[in-house]
Amino acid sequence: MQSTIIERAQKNMFTLISEIGVNYYDIADQRNISPMEAAKLMINEAIDSGVHAVKFQTYKAGTLAVKNSPSYWDLTKEPTQSQYELFRKHDSFGEPEYAELSSYCAEKGIEFLSTAFDFESADYLNSHMNVYKISSSDLNNLPFIRYQAAKGKPILLSCGASDSHEINMAVAEIRKINRQPLVLLHCVLEYPTPPEHANLRKIASLKEQYPNLIIGYSDHTMPDVTKEIVKTAYLLGAVIVEKHFTLDKTIRGNDHYHAMDPADAQDIIKKISGLDVICGSGDLTALETEASARRNARRSIASTAAIVKGETITRQMLTFKRPGFGISPADIEKLTDMRAFVDIDEDTILQWDMFEERI
Repeated sequence: MQSTIIERAQKNMFTLISEIGVNYYDIADQRNISPMEAAKLMINEAIDSGVHAVKFQTYKAGTLAVKNSPSYWDLTKEPTQSQYELFRKHDSFGEPEYAELSSYCAEKGIEFLSTAFDFESADYLNSHMNVYKISSSDLNNLPFIRYQAAKGKPILLSCGASDSHEINMAVAEIRKINRQPLVLLHCVLEYPTPPEHANLRKIASLKEQYPNLIIGYSDHTMPDVTKEIVKTAYLLGAVIVEKHFTLDKTIRGNDHYHAMDPADAQDIIKKISGLDVICGSGDLTALETEASARRNARRSIASTAAIVKGETITRQMLTFKRPGFGISPADIEKLTDMRAFVDIDEDTILQWDMFEERI
């Protein structure tokens, strides 16, 4: 089955992915409901917001990080100092739960994805999603990249905290065994990413370096009223945008404080739609709405003096004036040396039927 998000991206249609990740655990605690109920609630809210796909994260703390692994996030927002301890709080779901979420998404008509962080989850997620997402943290994990690429599905590859050489190696590794659509997501591994660190021109650089790949953006900046970060990313060429998703940005910890909420998602889609309107198609043709101006504001060849029937036309008899529904100035050489077929008044917009063939 073809991926909706890949189909949209191939048509250069803006595509927004709600990265639910593991935020549903905190929503469950806040609302005193089960994690599964919270996950489905977030899916419903994402659908109502108009997003095009939802994405989760599939891992077990014990296969992801050693017990004394240091944090890499803002400890004032998420105080847990060990990666292992943080991930252990959010790793209870396994294959049955993700299978249920995938089925629920199919029932609701939205695409399901989940980032696999180990070989086991990469295997069991295969039958539940149409696209693999590889985290920035695994960009240099070539054995794991090969393993997922061998599944033969399209891939979203985040490029956070990487250089050109590392991206080239990862792309080459994928292309050895997988010719499906490949999406490179510009990303900054800084939680949250200050706007001045967003480095959005990297999107344009990726488009230039990889003209045959789809380019997108995985955003970790704090949502703002104007949505300038996402709008600029789109204008620079990011057709797929992935952003963390929450129902409450005030929840302390994990990925809530830099996430979009349903209102943000709706606003992003609205603002991108507005950009599409003002940017237009890019076709090098005149608009229908320009027809009147094209006709009246352009110039035609006009007579500088009265011309008698039978008189030979010289350059001195001709000038260029508005409106533009007569003989085009581009044809002045064709008109020179022709003979007037009728008497022509001074200051007349000239038409071809006023002249005989060239003498």
